[in-house]
Amino acid sequence: MNMDLIPAPVRAGDQGRCGFVLDASTTITAAPGTGSTERWLRTTLGAAFGLPLAPGGEGAARAIRLRVDPSLASEGYRLTTTPDEGVVITGGGPAGVFWGAQTLRQLLGPEAFRRAPAGGGTAAFGFTDIEDRPRFGWRGLMLDVSRHFLPKDDVLRYLDLLAAHKLNVFHFHLTDDQGWRVEIKRYPRLTEVGAWRSRTKYGHRASELWDETPHGGYYTQDDIREIVAYAAERHIRVVPEIDIPGHSQAAISAYPELGNTDVVDTAALSVWDTWGVNPNVLAPSDHTLRFFEGVFEELLELFPAEVSPFVHVGGDECPKDQWKQSPAAQARIRELGLADEDELQSWFIRHFDSWLTARGRRLIGWDEILEGGLAEGAAVSSWRGYAGGIAAAEAGHDVVMCPEQQVYLDHRQHGGPDEPMPIGYVRTLEDVYRFEPVPPALSEEAARHVLGTQANVWTEVMQNRARVDYQVFPRLAAFAEVAWSALPAPADRDFADFERRMATHYGRLDALGVDYRPPGGPLPWQRRPGILGRPIEGTPPNV
Repeated sequence: MNMDLIPAPVRAGDQGRCGFVLDASTTITAAPGTGSTERWLRTTLGAAFGLPLAPGGEGAARAIRLRVDPSLASEGYRLTTTPDEGVVITGGGPAGVFWGAQTLRQLLGPEAFRRAPAGGGTAAFGFTDIEDRPRFGWRGLMLDVSRHFLPKDDVLRYLDLLAAHKLNVFHFHLTDDQGWRVEIKRYPRLTEVGAWRSRTKYGHRASELWDETPHGGYYTQDDIREIVAYAAERHIRVVPEIDIPGHSQAAISAYPELGNTDVVDTAALSVWDTWGVNPNVLAPSDHTLRFFEGVFEELLELFPAEVSPFVHVGGDECPKDQWKQSPAAQARIRELGLADEDELQSWFIRHFDSWLTARGRRLIGWDEILEGGLAEGAAVSSWRGYAGGIAAAEAGHDVVMCPEQQVYLDHRQHGGPDEPMPIGYVRTLEDVYRFEPVPPALSEEAARHVLGTQANVWTEVMQNRARVDYQVFPRLAAFAEVAWSALPAPADRDFADFERRMATHYGRLDALGVDYRPPGGPLPWQRRPGILGRPIEGTPPNV
């Protein structure tokens, strides 16, 4: 029997003979702490095979038995078939049981990934004994819903796709220059004005094409509560991001007093309709601080600490030109005894670090927050390469490795002429599979500060779910294995074996309706001929 599991487990043994049959007599026996997995199995596998999966007693044959054994790693599990044709999933904690259930679904075949039966209401697999646990505790995907809005149902679907790949962090990029996507009751104009733009650049910012259709959308507070609860049920943490003090034109268009009014006419600004680094940044005023404290107060209620211990404040790509020209900003630098504008940004970020820490949360930001000094306890998303992550880890800060040239899935995945709106260097499925989150330059002590890794998806050239799917898959499957499995050094990884297992995994993705990039290249409707991208030739820098 060939299990073709993705991500690959630590150990999998099998003896070939029939070990488990899922049919109308199958029941679920759930021990305390396994309720979320019991519900998920009943709704997911029950729907796929048209089976009741009724609650069963301990002595029931052909049962799925869910147990917790604290001697295992909290996210680790064992999946074994027993002589009475039952299957036992034992997790170190509730999350471990859930990841074991994801493995069970893969073992039952692509039909287990459908929403209603496509064939008979039974499935089977051979006797097996699997032991598994993740390499990293942070296995994430960042999704930008600001550049192009994804409706709530598409977000819920992505949470299911993360769960299916044993990924456990959803970094939710909710605000940027091009749109504000979360309802804040005390500041209604953030969504009334800031959630909509009149038109959109079509392709790279150098493109001459425009889509004149107004674009936008936002999540109500109840939408956010639903998304967070849906994630929690799948043992996924949500990291909300409010990007400050740069990437803030949508907020400034809604409330012009947030901008540098002594330098530019902020009342004339609209939600940005093109791409790139925007010069319009927040003013370093007390009013701005109070305003965003109000935003974060509502945000913390929507994202409870048990699901969202981290809050992301962006902190990246904040041009300092307006601060240099602003008498008010310069007066603030003098008043605070700061050396320059970099230290002013550091002061701004430190303010929210203290504010969040006082409320039991941890601040995380892009690696620019290292400039001018980083507050103790703050964590870093290292995106401009490994260097920021190395510096932060060596200084004792926790780090999430997400280097642009390795795991930005908006970058193109093939050098051919048919890739839609190609951005950046080529990063193939194999390139992602050979990505190593912990650089060898890190000392052993510093390496312990690497919380894990995440892939980032920026949606400037992804207008809808199908385009996001095309860029994200199949590469997210390779990334998931890097984040979960204890793989050898990059050059020693068995990519041929991964490709062989992917042949089975494509069937699962097909059943899930994922518009992935086929191995043979884009299908006709996945191409975007004549729309300018920004392909870069050569080998990407490893910085």
